[in-house]
Amino acid sequence: MLAFIRDALGAMAGGGRGYRLWVACLAVLVLAGAGAYAVQLREGLIVTGMSDQVSWGFYIANFAFLVGIAAAAVLLVIPAYVFHRKDIKAVVLIGEGLAVAAVLSAMLFVVVDLGRPDRALHLLPVIGRMHWPESLLAWDVVVLTGYLLLNLAIPFYVHYCHYRGREPHFRAYFPWVVLAMFWAISIHTVTAFLFAASSARPFWSVSLLGPRFIATAFVSGPALIILVLQAVRRFSRYPVADTVIDTLALIMTVALQVSLFFVGVELFTDFYNEGSHAASIRYLYFGLEGADSLVPWVWSALALLLVAVVILTINPLRRQRRLLNVACVLAFVGIWIDKGMGFVVPGFIPTPLGEVFEYSPTAVELTLALGIWAFGALVFTLLARASIAIELGEVRAGAR
Repeated sequence: MLAFIRDALGAMAGGGRGYRLWVACLAVLVLAGAGAYAVQLREGLIVTGMSDQVSWGFYIANFAFLVGIAAAAVLLVIPAYVFHRKDIKAVVLIGEGLAVAAVLSAMLFVVVDLGRPDRALHLLPVIGRMHWPESLLAWDVVVLTGYLLLNLAIPFYVHYCHYRGREPHFRAYFPWVVLAMFWAISIHTVTAFLFAASSARPFWSVSLLGPRFIATAFVSGPALIILVLQAVRRFSRYPVADTVIDTLALIMTVALQVSLFFVGVELFTDFYNEGSHAASIRYLYFGLEGADSLVPWVWSALALLLVAVVILTINPLRRQRRLLNVACVLAFVGIWIDKGMGFVVPGFIPTPLGEVFEYSPTAVELTLALGIWAFGALVFTLLARASIAIELGEVRAGAR
């Protein structure tokens, strides 16, 4: 076991010049984010754009988005382990590594949003009280931690067996795979319930929030996975079949169509019989009392998603790799805007007292968020490097 860990770490430290340069760039960004966090710890959350009126901002927006990225790994797990698709099974471990990086990054966004990280001690048994099961925040901690452990344990076992030159026992890990499949849906459902349970925020109190979160996760997740798998195929000798990318693109197409349908349903419901409950969505799309900082963002996101869905829906266009990559980038950015700043911030505007108080992230928030994204990319890069080395047979037990 120790030899396996040592050799895996050795594989992470290896690589060509381009790999080392990429890792170095990510490390620099992580250090920049750490510097911004040091400023926030010293000065407090006053250095952010958040306030008593808008208490969740850029950090929680990225958290909500990254949880969806993590949940999307199930789209590789199900066909690989349930339907025994060999082409997808060859890359499923890379997808699970992406899930690990996404969950860790999501957790970091929550930690920095706390202001003082020692407040997390209240969640620990004996030292504090988790308030489980009555607290939805506690449920979110449980499902995210459980999902992280599952996505660490299953690939670890499979890689260790391959490292030893034998096939993993299917019955030993398949029950945990089934659990992970249901757990993947739960992490984003609980996150949606966390928002929907805020009764004072009518913008979030919609029954479609859970399904909408899942649908958008199945857009942004496959979009990122498609781009990552093409990068893996280009910069390594690891085989990635075109059928894997085609399958993910088809899932992404249907999910994006459903997501846009949900957006249309929500807009009709709020604007056809517009009342005081629709003030937040009016602020988002048209502005309210002269405040309209998010209007260009949400309309840009809608335009990006419409262009992406046209490319994906027309089969000849979707099969062209360049256009597919364009659609993936457009969909990824569009969902990030719609599900992040376009979802979290309008829930606080106007306040329950009717006050319109806008929010925009500061340089500290942007730098810190960039550092966390770089940390996630660094974690995935290292995990993918070790995974590829083991699966290609470059790292084996007993080898020098």
